[in-house]
Amino acid sequence: MNFEELKKKYNLKKIQKEKEDLEAEIIKQTSGETKKDIGKLSADLEKKDRIFKKVSELHNKIDAHQQTLEVLNSKDDYEYTKIAQEEKLSLENQIQELEKELKSDLYSDILSDPDDQRSIIMEIRAGAGGDEASLFVDDLFRMYSQYASTKKWDIEIIDSTPNSEGGSKEIIARIIGKDVFKKLKYESGVHRVQRIPSTESSGRIHTSTVSVAVLPEVKDVDINIRPEDIKVDVMRSSGAGGQSVNKIDSAVRITHLPTNIVVSCQETKFQQQNKEKAMNILKSKLYEQEKEKEREKRSSLRLAQIGSAMRAEKIRTYNYPQTRITDHRTKQSWYNLEEILDGKLDGMLDEFHTKMRNLQIEELEKNT
Repeated sequence: MNFEELKKKYNLKKIQKEKEDLEAEIIKQTSGETKKDIGKLSADLEKKDRIFKKVSELHNKIDAHQQTLEVLNSKDDYEYTKIAQEEKLSLENQIQELEKELKSDLYSDILSDPDDQRSIIMEIRAGAGGDEASLFVDDLFRMYSQYASTKKWDIEIIDSTPNSEGGSKEIIARIIGKDVFKKLKYESGVHRVQRIPSTESSGRIHTSTVSVAVLPEVKDVDINIRPEDIKVDVMRSSGAGGQSVNKIDSAVRITHLPTNIVVSCQETKFQQQNKEKAMNILKSKLYEQEKEKEREKRSSLRLAQIGSAMRAEKIRTYNYPQTRITDHRTKQSWYNLEEILDGKLDGMLDEFHTKMRNLQIEELEKNT
């Protein structure tokens, strides 16, 4: 698209008219007897004003770019045209950045996720690779725990199953805080690790996999579970012998009969607490199931695939010999593996989220 077409696409007069209409609507509502949601109107006006200022700046940059082209075409003064050439390149970069910002603002309502501010239920399970996979379950849990600590989020283990040779077959945890789902929702998927196990005498690199599921935590108002739709079983916890938690039937397993989803919890000594924790997991799973149905409805925009980050697919590889982490969805790599595994995830997550947002906008552009 050339820059003149860009000016037509982002019509300044049209956006100004929309902004003025919103201002008039707010005045009308505040002075009238029947008031609409002024908060919503004010938020819409704030967004429209932000877009108007950026479109105005975009038009000014395009006009300035046209002037530099005229200088370059005149070829009157070598030094002057040299400066104009530098200015031309600078303006082109600024115009491209402004267009990206505008797209992000214009599509923000479509791309926003109402669950972003929620806490989460995170499930980490060993896949292929035996004991190595179990050890990596612990490594990933430590990584997310350390990251949660830097964000001042609380983390609470709901259920865990240790592996007899070390590590864990699975860990299910609740991470509580603001914007937890927003930050970690794209972590769902298969995480692959390549490293030399401590028991490997020949120095051969082994490949193992671990699955991660990130579910937004839900409230009672979000999901209603009928008592007749669940089957509750109680049993003794399966932890190390001798602990008091194992001497009573405190572990709880809940089966949701309509969907056959099974969840369990054995982390506390108290049956009721374990039941409440298991019910929280069940609600989150049912809520995610409903969200998946909604994503399928929007498949015409192909946002389902990107929005869910292809959870069943391999999403990331942790290569220890090369200290490299590669995300296979965006083809990005980072070479500070140790720092990331120590919980310093912000740099990687911010870069990844920016790339994912740009991919989503590209898909929307294709279908509008």
